[in-house]
This record gives sequence, structure tokens and C-alpha cells, in this order.
Amino acid sequence: MRHHRPAVKADLSFSNPSVRAWLYQIVALAFVIGMAAYLIHNTVSNLDSRGITSGFAFLDRSAGFGIVQHLIDYDQGDTYSKVFVVGLLNTLLVSVLCIVFATFIGFFVGLARLSDNWLVRKLSTFYIETFRNIPPMLQIFFWYFAVLRNLPGPRQALDAFGLIYLSNRGLSLPAPIVGEGLLAFTAAVLLALLVSAGLHRYNKMHQMKTGQLRRTWPVAIALIVALPAAAHAIFGAALHWDIPALHGFNFSGGIVLIPELAALTLALSVYTSVFIAEIIRSGIQSVPFGQHEAALSLGLPKQVTLRQVIVPQALRVIIPPLTSQYLNIVKNSSLAAAIGYPDMVSLFAGSVLNQTGQAIETIAITMSVYLAISLAISLLMNVYNRRIALVER
Repeated sequence: MRHHRPAVKADLSFSNPSVRAWLYQIVALAFVIGMAAYLIHNTVSNLDSRGITSGFAFLDRSAGFGIVQHLIDYDQGDTYSKVFVVGLLNTLLVSVLCIVFATFIGFFVGLARLSDNWLVRKLSTFYIETFRNIPPMLQIFFWYFAVLRNLPGPRQALDAFGLIYLSNRGLSLPAPIVGEGLLAFTAAVLLALLVSAGLHRYNKMHQMKTGQLRRTWPVAIALIVALPAAAHAIFGAALHWDIPALHGFNFSGGIVLIPELAALTLALSVYTSVFIAEIIRSGIQSVPFGQHEAALSLGLPKQVTLRQVIVPQALRVIIPPLTSQYLNIVKNSSLAAAIGYPDMVSLFAGSVLNQTGQAIETIAITMSVYLAISLAISLLMNVYNRRIALVER
């Protein structure tokens, strides 16, 4: 015979913890909605009282100002939407350059911190302790005003083989111009890379089956050199070069890397590299020392031990904080406005905002750009982190 549990009457009094929890959440949600409504109403009222129209129609208006560096064609008559593209590309350019240089410098400085050589270890420690305690803004000012602005003028510029010129106007480099053989050259390079990758995979499988080691790099280098050279000889040059030359008081032709870009890249790369160096050092030291001893007992050289045994295990510790440093580089690139580098903040949250008065729209666009870049970097690094994660058995 079944015994039915008597129904318990729901307690809807304030003494019930569930009731209090729901009540608090409803009150908090109402407060947030009320604050949002107040801010929106207040903003719309202030815009109407000042005669400022909201919306993004201003993006189709002519900007009317020049930009010293642009990776795409741009002139003063172009629209604000093209200014947005120019600023976005300039921000991406300095971010990518700083990420590459900071990673490269930080990796070797981090290894130097673990060197058996006393002098190398102390010099790397001095480098880290010096640059991580100087604010990035001061480092930007140092490279820009104390170093790059004191370079000689264009007439006394430092040159390398009559192709590259360094002056206080920037670094003038030969500019590539697309030639008739570009498509064939690109196809030849891709084919060489695909064949080299397939050969490397085949040699690995052969080594696992037979234990015989076959080197891939001689054949890969031959393919990467021979196939593009053949494409160049048959279909013509892939690129032609526009060489910079001095005309009057400045250089014409080629491309110019302005001092603002160089100062920002140097400062952020050096500043961030010291934190990456410490991340690399801590990641390597997190690997149990028994792994070093096991590799040495097998007769592996130190370079092979580091590359094949230690670093792959250290990456699971290195990648998460390294992602944070990459995000810091993107966000710190907004300091470019202090020296006039035309990035998103300088152009959109500066020049465009001052001309149009569309503060909400310009700031919202600028914040959205940095948010999108940061989320994209986080996504890529998380995907990479999952791919290299050690699979436990």
C-alpha cells in the first residue's frame, strides 16, 4: 500500500529564502532598467537641446582633412567611413608589429633569464627590471622625442645601398608594385609549400615505421627556390619596385614608415617583451626537472630538449597569460594619440569627433573596434591553446 506524502503549502512570505532571492533580483533588474532609461532620456534631451542629430549618417560626409599615413588610397575629399577604415588598418598594423616583435624579444630574453652564463642572466634581469618599471607613455616619448626626432634631415639621411633612407621624416623603403607574374609566382610558392609539407609528413611516417631519419629541409629549400624562380623566368616578374629618391626637402616614391609608427612600435614592443619574458621563464620552470633529466639521459642536445620536450609542455602555462599581454598591446596602442600617430583613437575619437560633434557614435564605434579585436585575439589564442593541450591518457 502506497503512502502519499502530504502536499506542503508553498510559503510565499518574506522569510522564505527563495522568495527573498527572487525579490532582490527583480528589484535589481528594475533598478538597472530604470537607470538605463534615465540615461537614454537624458542623452536624447541634451542632444535635442544642442541641435545635435544622432545616427550614423555623418559617415557619408566628406572628412576634409589629410592623414599622414594610410595603407589604402586616401585624400582629403574622402568620407568619414574611409577615415574609419584608415584608422582601423593603422591600429591593426601597429598591433601586429608589436605582437610579433614583443613575442620574439620576450622569448629570447626569457631564455636568457635561465642561461647558465652569469653575464647573460644578469643582463636579461637588468633589461626586465628597467623597462617594466617605466610607464609605456614615457617610453613612447623617449623613442619619439629623444631618439627619432634627433635623426638628421632628409638631405643628410642615412642610406643603405641607395635603397633605404632613414631621417627624421621616417624610414623610406622601396614600394612593391604588382607585376604581370604575381599570380604564377604565388601559385608556385603555394605549390612548393604544399609539397614540402607533404614530404615532411611522409618522412615522419617513414621514421615511425622504420626508425630511419630523413631530412626534409634540403628538398624543401630547393623547391621553395626553384619553383618561384621558374615562374619568374616563364611568366615575368611578380613585383616591380618603386625606389625612393630625394626631391627638394623630402623623399618621393617608395613607402615611408613615419617616426610616430616607429616610436610606438619600439616602445610597446620593449615594454611588453619584459612581461612576456617573465611568462616564458615561469612556463619553462613549471615543467618538472625530471623532464630535463630524462631528455639528457637519452642523449638529446639542449636545443632539441628545449624545442621538443620542454617548450611543448610549457605552452599550456604560457598561452593564457600571453593572451592577456597581446590584449594589452592592442589597448595600449591607443597611446598613439599622444604623439599624433593616426590610429582609431586619434582619428575617430579625436578628429572626427571634433568636426562632427557625434560623440556617442564615434566613441561607440571606437570601443566596438577594440572590443572586436580583443575578442578575435582571445578566440584565436583559445583555439590554439586547445589544439596544443596535452591529452591525458
